[in-house]
Amino acid sequence: MAWSQTPSRSAAPSGNGARIVGRDRSASEGPGPDVMAASTLDGDRVLSSDGDEVGKVKEIMLDVKAGRIAYMVMSSGGFLGIGEKLFAVPWNALALDVDRKCFVIALNAERMRDAPGFDKEHWPSMADPAWSGSVHQYYGRKPYWSDDTTSLPLEDPGREPPEAAGVKL
Repeated sequence: MAWSQTPSRSAAPSGNGARIVGRDRSASEGPGPDVMAASTLDGDRVLSSDGDEVGKVKEIMLDVKAGRIAYMVMSSGGFLGIGEKLFAVPWNALALDVDRKCFVIALNAERMRDAPGFDKEHWPSMADPAWSGSVHQYYGRKPYWSDDTTSLPLEDPGREPPEAAGVKL
């Protein structure tokens, strides 16, 4: 990951994006972490809200018409790409942890293991509203195209809130 040596300037929260947590970002020059090239995130670790490594960044998916990041596709398991499972994670279910140089997902490791996924040969139609809605529902997030940027109520009492793990999403 290409990380700026100095913290970046602070940006107003967008509501629909990944949160940035970590060191003071009040004044700096250059890219990162507020504005970064998507390619610099490829292969970064993804941690669950309870601190377990659950995968790596595989792709950043753009909603071209809306001009927004829709999902981060995370790979998990497998060896050299064989047998890995992919997950489309809503961008607003993530926090970029600047200090640990990774993403933190708003699910605990147990819930992440049960997340809806797909294999690299059978990608879902990510523009399908039914598919997209179900993915956002699983992660407890309003769809990124929604004007309401709040999280959905947690329906699973076994799910640990990210705040319990010290991550504010």
